[in-house]
Amino acid sequence: MDNEFLAREFETHRDHLRAVGYRMLGSTVEAEDAVQETWLRLGGADTTAVANLGGWLTTVMSRVCLDMLRSRGSRRESSLDEHAQVDPADTDPGAAPEHEALLADSVGVAMLVVLDTLSPAERLAFVLHDMFAVPFDEIAPIIDRSPAATRQLASRARRRVQGPAAGEGADAPSPADTAQRRQVIKAFLTASREGRFDDLLTLLDPDVVLRADDAAVAAATAALAHGAPALAGVVHGADAVAGAFVGRAREARVVTLDGRPAAAYVPDGTARSVFTFTVVAGRIVELGVVADPGTLAGFDIDLAATDA
Repeated sequence: MDNEFLAREFETHRDHLRAVGYRMLGSTVEAEDAVQETWLRLGGADTTAVANLGGWLTTVMSRVCLDMLRSRGSRRESSLDEHAQVDPADTDPGAAPEHEALLADSVGVAMLVVLDTLSPAERLAFVLHDMFAVPFDEIAPIIDRSPAATRQLASRARRRVQGPAAGEGADAPSPADTAQRRQVIKAFLTASREGRFDDLLTLLDPDVVLRADDAAVAAATAALAHGAPALAGVVHGADAVAGAFVGRAREARVVTLDGRPAAAYVPDGTARSVFTFTVVAGRIVELGVVADPGTLAGFDIDLAATDA
């Protein structure tokens, strides 16, 4: 591939690489450094046999980030102010505003603080699999682990990101908290399938955020012909989220996901998508929809643990 072609192709992947770097490193400055190093490695590599340049670049970017995480030696003592002041929108004045808004939305200060507690391998496995739907067999060679071991790393990281499950320490949710979360999810599914918009609003925080992966958006788009509501990748506000779910959840039920109450769409005995809920004071403040098969394969979903 000639240099001009590679430069054009690299620019089409720059935003994606920046997003990977920001989630891996928690710093837009370091993410830009990693993007630049990836570009340099691209220039010095023989890419004639590369069939998927985007995947190749993601792998190289991941290796660069992994090296940077390991080179820190000990965990960075970065403050909340550092994370809050380094805004993704400050890195590239010419970047599309909607892209920067999505980048800033997808990883908050709290998430970055938790990610900083993970080992480099855990962080890479979790970020690539859960945030970018990279299969475990592609992540494994980057961290020199087997796919099974990589899956375990991601699962352990996911538990720490989501918070301790019951019985994992003093800060673990009480049985009452777990029961409340399960009842909120059950009520949400019931209101959704019965089309009770006002009841959905009572269960949702006014500033609730819904995030759906590409597979979930595609499935919802395909269902439009059957009268199902449209679904966007990121939806803000109780009215919009309730509108996206009213009339849905006809074959969804409460399950246990990685030890915590969640929901799953199970039309044929197999979870085809999962719904994650963050519940605070009896209201849903964040809701996630995951339908990518590779991501679902990394979840520990207990379909038997249900009361709906």
